Amino acid sequence: MQARGTVFKYGDNVDTDVIIPARYLNTQSAKELAAHCMEDIDRSFISRVQAGDIIVGGENFGCGSSREHAPLAIKAAGVSCVIAKSFARIFYRNAINIGLPILECPAAGAAIENGHTVAVDFDTGAITDETTGAAFTAAPFPPFIQNIIQKGGLLASLKG
Repeated sequence: MQARGTVFKYGDNVDTDVIIPARYLNTQSAKELAAHCMEDIDRSFISRVQAGDIIVGGENFGCGSSREHAPLAIKAAGVSCVIAKSFARIFYRNAINIGLPILECPAAGAAIENGHTVAVDFDTGAITDETTGAAFTAAPFPPFIQNIIQKGGLLASLKG
């Protein structure tokens, strides 16, 4: 499994309320959630993000409430992967449950900049900043998590 895209970089403590503001939680529509993804931290995100793009964050990405809406909005917006220095544990689990690949890599989170092009190999954990040539390594997903992500989430992976 691989991903390649343009980076949208955010800082530390990006919480679920800025990923998808609470005022939009009355819908379960992934498309509607995606339309408002990141709008309280980056109003232009949804008009600029392209399928396959990558979010890079700092420490404690996804902190705040435990809603699955946050990783769902990111995935539905077309983001192929989130790389961060660290993730809030509940966000990490929710992301895997809905099939959004996320990699924890402090060095990549610090070095990769907004607008760079990044390639990720989920089988090896290799992260390459194609803009600078810098290479980083995150822990690769174990096979059971790769299966969950490839099938589109935990529930889909249990169906077959």
